[in-house]
Amino acid sequence: MTEFEELMRFEVLGPLRASRGEGELDLGFPQQRALLGLLVVQAGRPVPVSEIVDVLWAERPPASAMNVVRRYAGSLRRLLEPGLPPRAPGRRLLPRAGGYLLEADEDEVDLLRFRALTKQGKRAAATGRPEAALRHFTEALSGWRGPVAMGIPASARRHALFATVERELVDTTRMAADAALLCGRTEQVLPRLRRAAELDPMDESLHARLVMALAASGLQAEALTAYEEVRRLLAEELGVPPGAELAVAHTRVLRQELRPTTPDRAKESTPSEPPAPFDRPGGLSLFAGPAAPGRFALPTHQPPGPPGPFALPAQLPPDLKVFTGRRDELSTLRNITDAASAAAGTPATVLISGMAGMGKTTLAVHWAHRVADRFPDGQLYVELRGFDPARAPLDPAQALRGMLAALGVLPGRMPGSTDALAGLYRSLLAGRRLLVLLDDAADTEQVRPLLPASPGCLTLVTSRNGLPSLIASGARPLRLDLPSVADARASLALRTGSERLAAEPAAADEIIARCGRLPLALAIVAARAVSRPDFPLAAIATELRHSRGSLDAFAGPGGAADARAAFTASYRRLPPESARLFRLLSLHPGPDLAVDGAAALADMPARRTRRILAELADAHLLTEHTPGRYAPHDLLRAFAAELTQAHDSAAERRAARQRLLDHSSYVGGVGDLEA
Repeated sequence: MTEFEELMRFEVLGPLRASRGEGELDLGFPQQRALLGLLVVQAGRPVPVSEIVDVLWAERPPASAMNVVRRYAGSLRRLLEPGLPPRAPGRRLLPRAGGYLLEADEDEVDLLRFRALTKQGKRAAATGRPEAALRHFTEALSGWRGPVAMGIPASARRHALFATVERELVDTTRMAADAALLCGRTEQVLPRLRRAAELDPMDESLHARLVMALAASGLQAEALTAYEEVRRLLAEELGVPPGAELAVAHTRVLRQELRPTTPDRAKESTPSEPPAPFDRPGGLSLFAGPAAPGRFALPTHQPPGPPGPFALPAQLPPDLKVFTGRRDELSTLRNITDAASAAAGTPATVLISGMAGMGKTTLAVHWAHRVADRFPDGQLYVELRGFDPARAPLDPAQALRGMLAALGVLPGRMPGSTDALAGLYRSLLAGRRLLVLLDDAADTEQVRPLLPASPGCLTLVTSRNGLPSLIASGARPLRLDLPSVADARASLALRTGSERLAAEPAAADEIIARCGRLPLALAIVAARAVSRPDFPLAAIATELRHSRGSLDAFAGPGGAADARAAFTASYRRLPPESARLFRLLSLHPGPDLAVDGAAALADMPARRTRRILAELADAHLLTEHTPGRYAPHDLLRAFAAELTQAHDSAAERRAARQRLLDHSSYVGGVGDLEA
């Protein structure tokens, strides 16, 4: 890196700023500032021009939008590198296929530094070091100077991408508060807690920490006032009382259990009752019992008492209004539900599996809403995060604590071990009829402790994996395939309007074909069509046609649904050998291939190749459409092609193609291989 580059600084955790040395740069027109803000928030990653247009013109972009973006990018390039020759590409703002990338190091961007320090804090939490965690978290938050990306147009700041950064700040503040409460150093986090609470005035978990931190800092009256303010807000805005976390925090303040404590005494003292279990993604948890990985535990000698009164949970996410099709699958679910409702035999479990973007969660939620009234003791919903791109899969013990809390069990009365939690959960459900939806499971071991044991209960499990051991335990498999062309058209019509499809039937057919009938891809393209009602469907079809072989056309802006991100989450779970074979399969020219052809591509024995192909099919990254012949979905093939370009050298790709050619010549021609 040159000395010139080392002097650059980019700030977005507050007013948007860029500086070189001691001098702050004039960032120009408001929309040019918005472009820089978008690039800084995604520093090191390419930002598609389509996403830039969506941010700069939230409602209706002008016809010249692409040219305007190029002009702004050119101005920013000259601003960041003033000595750059006119046509030189530069080293800061780089053109990428269909977009731009801001090249910057971690110490040059306040957001990147914030994320790195937060990661260090999480590692300290995972190893039981609250003092170190607090130090990293507070240092991370020290660069937070106000609302994210101040100084860009308000319409751009409302974009989901900037809201996501603010959620990161709030989450880190929550983790800092947990560490501070354990260390007895709450005064260090109070200013950030107050700011975070203002940013999200109805986040009960955050306000619970603020209430406790105020009391632990000696501000008992202010703690009670803070509780009363959020209680009143919840009543006025939502018509609900405070939840369990906030109520427990209030009770502890009233009992004066959170008194000012010096750091030395904090290490020695043991509270008379453990704090409530504040389980948040990546955060610290203050709960009784053995510490889960990445969380701290406070000791307690109080045995768990009776679980408390049974509550009726109603946790289902909203149903999708544009749901259509899936008649055969709904019929299967109806038969299974009828058996479960009869409360005969064992509880019913259905595994809904399929490739990323196939609509597994949509189907499960839709059916759960249709039959919710047949399960009078309530509905539980758990997001297991098996393939979440940003968070680790949910630990079964953590999931059980959330489910028990929803069923009315007080935090201090929950046992510590997973087995004991599962036993209490099943005891509560004895003789009851609940519907349980376990969404996005990673594997069977994550699911098994969460399954009810009572006849009359129905559990819907969704996963990208086939989970054969769960099926062996009695779960009914329901594998989702692609919807029919008619169902895909009906789904597109519900999203964009039937009149629009009727006016351009050929364009609609091409869109459905280019999307490979994959529900996720159809939803992304339909959202683009709805956001641009003045664009003909033929223009969108042309865009898809020109992006063939790439997933750029299926990227959702600002954290929305994104085909590449969805596929990446599945790919990252693969062992290295399986990942390599998946990439190389994109080099095969035909629609499908047999085991021998795949073995030639990867230069592996056929027996090992057969096992890996079966694993890829179980992960729904391939389809074994006839015995011994495998094919990826068209969009997965494009994804694999992107990966092999990025990870496999040109020499490796040439060698793989040559092995395939030699094999095809040996068995009698490529046509025989592709048959």
